[in-house]
Amino acid sequence: METSLIENEILQKRQEEKISGRVVAISISKKKGIPKTNVPSAKLIENHGIEGDIHAGNWHRQVSFLAVESIDKMRKAGLPKLRPGAFAENITTEFIDIPHIQIGSKIRIGKDAVLEITQIGKECHTKCAIFVKVGNCVMPTEGIFAKVITGGQIFVDDPITIF
Repeated sequence: METSLIENEILQKRQEEKISGRVVAISISKKKGIPKTNVPSAKLIENHGIEGDIHAGNWHRQVSFLAVESIDKMRKAGLPKLRPGAFAENITTEFIDIPHIQIGSKIRIGKDAVLEITQIGKECHTKCAIFVKVGNCVMPTEGIFAKVITGGQIFVDDPITIF
């Protein structure tokens, strides 16, 4: 009887979860204020962020996300050579409505890593080179930030589940 209850709970949780998309790119940098370098995989460390990334640490913006669809919007606005990581985002996603994910939502990447959304958008104190060229930048309005709840190794093309 007890096993049946556990199985039902697992089934219900899986039905609540929504596989939304995938990881298009993982990007890191050693310095602030520069585009990030794309890497094939990264280690997410619980309550820290991405190993080796300047933005990692014990704070609420350990990992940043931006949708490739947002990057495409900026490409169409006059910057056709933009690539993932150009906005200093750590994880570029595809098929996820990033700006509309709620604070407190959880994101699973791959098998093990779980993050919690902590902030939607950010204030842009200085206008970046992208803003100067086209008069707009998507990261302040369409980027989101998270903290790592459960660490793990993540890879480009990993599935992303919002729950």
